[in-house]
Amino acid sequence: MKDTNRTVNEKILEQLNWRYAVKKFDATKKISVADWDTLEHSLILAPSSYGLQPYKFIVVTDENLKKELTPAAYGQTQIADCSHLVVVAYKKVLTDADVEHFVARIVEVRNTPRESMKDYENTMKATAKKNINEGTIETWNSRQAYLALGFLLETAALLGIDACPMEGFNPAEFNRILGLDEYSAVALCAIGYRDAKNDWMANLPKVRFLKEELIDRR
Repeated sequence: MKDTNRTVNEKILEQLNWRYAVKKFDATKKISVADWDTLEHSLILAPSSYGLQPYKFIVVTDENLKKELTPAAYGQTQIADCSHLVVVAYKKVLTDADVEHFVARIVEVRNTPRESMKDYENTMKATAKKNINEGTIETWNSRQAYLALGFLLETAALLGIDACPMEGFNPAEFNRILGLDEYSAVALCAIGYRDAKNDWMANLPKVRFLKEELIDRR
């Protein structure tokens, strides 16, 4: 068992060292249906505060739409050349109806009596109202979306699939082109396969601070 664990640990670290923010994708290579299904599930299974999932993910594979979005990402070629572009969008508000929708899903999945959820429901509604009153609801919701982005990036690395998380884009333009109203784009993730011959970063060593500098054990 110890040898197996060591192998798994080594493989995880190997893949995390292998990954980098790809600057040039091979536009001819596409992600398989099975692999993409796993990547989508990583988004669905990501954690969020209370489990409310105040976000959505727009998956763009249409070549014409990717080209239309590229200028709104300052011409970065990853947008057009990747296999799949994920637009991470957070919910701009969080209403009582949103909480009730989530509670209904808990009842459905766990066969939980609706009345037993009342205290939890009220807590979630109070938290949402507090964030709205303090003007922090968009910050709170967007942070939840970033947790899902992290899950997507790690899952892609473990599958040997390349990715590039991106904040260099015009959210207002993305919202307009994609018809987002209740949601707002906050991050992008281009996913596909690297063009190692034409990506200057592909073979560079990963640069990170030493573990002793970033991790404080107490």
